[in-house]
Amino acid sequence: MWDLAIVGAGPAGAAAALGALSARPDLRVLLLDRADFPRDKACGDGIAPHVLDVLAGVGLTGLLDDCVPVRELELVHGAEVVRRPMRRAAYVVPREVFDARLVQAAVRAGATLRRHRVRDVHAGQRSVVLDADIEARVVIGADGAYSLLRRTVGLAASRRQALAIRGYAPTSAERRGRQVIAFGRSRQPSYAWSFDRGDGMANVGYGELLTTRRTSATRELMLEQLEDLLPGSAAGGTAWRGHHLPLSSWRWQQPDGPILLAGDAAGLINPLTGEGLYYAVTTGVLAGCAAADVCATRGSLAEAGARHRAAVRSLLAAHLRHTAALSRLAAVPPVTGAGVRAAAADQGVFDDLVEIGLGRGRVTSRLARGCLGRALPRTTDPALRHPHRSL
Repeated sequence: MWDLAIVGAGPAGAAAALGALSARPDLRVLLLDRADFPRDKACGDGIAPHVLDVLAGVGLTGLLDDCVPVRELELVHGAEVVRRPMRRAAYVVPREVFDARLVQAAVRAGATLRRHRVRDVHAGQRSVVLDADIEARVVIGADGAYSLLRRTVGLAASRRQALAIRGYAPTSAERRGRQVIAFGRSRQPSYAWSFDRGDGMANVGYGELLTTRRTSATRELMLEQLEDLLPGSAAGGTAWRGHHLPLSSWRWQQPDGPILLAGDAAGLINPLTGEGLYYAVTTGVLAGCAAADVCATRGSLAEAGARHRAAVRSLLAAHLRHTAALSRLAAVPPVTGAGVRAAAADQGVFDDLVEIGLGRGRVTSRLARGCLGRALPRTTDPALRHPHRSL
């Protein structure tokens, strides 16, 4: 009997192990994954400083001290461009490296890592049984966008999905030392990216929202869009991989019971940016702490889900509402352009956009005023500038 079994050893799963073991070092924690590490994972590879803050909270520091920080972010919408320093530096680290380091940290903390693909889950009164021979008091589902654990607890996949393609290409001179995001013009909402890793290579890619009218896209089309938005960025590119992203909605669900969800398995990917690592690490740690609390108190297994739900909603509920609303507005090209213009005019607006896109930020009054002021048509007609005066 394990105290905690974690299905999926990516960032959400490894963070869950770290969270549980930081709270209760004596817990028996089993970490399962169908792959060996290191292994590749399609992703933009951007790691916000918020991720490192969460890991530091469970005792893991210095994870990326040997990596090159990225301090500038450039946003492009047609002819409108803003390039500014970010308040705090980010990193661009291949998941093959980052995920392996997290797993190693979890093992050092006391977790047992085993290669195993879970195919069957049965939740009983006193434990959860995986594939008939692995038993644990609490199980955390960190098994990605196609999560078996999510289906087991009766939750459907996120209704809003995005599709993206990622590759690695030599960093062009004009994009060196920064992260670049170019918003789509013909297929909305969408964007292309080029994130400099600092070693002569960049993570480059393109992603778009799937809609009822646009349910898929070919590799050729996506690479064409990447070239159109960021000319030359894909030249010499290799390791192209496509992936689906289950985007967050305005309200996050977690049933009562002994099965907890974290990261992509919980449908937590920022609908504005496609960022998922912060959500994965944060909800992983929270799930691990909730599991540790239940195991320590020998409380009802139903309490695990309730505790995890309360903790995640306390931290992210308002943020999820704001990102859901803003992502709907951002699908309208004039709104995206207004956001880029507002960020170009005000460092504070730029910082607010970064915070809501990479962390748990909200739509501030400064951000709302800045975007609204640049979305409204400019005119010299006093009656239009002050319509109340003509009434």
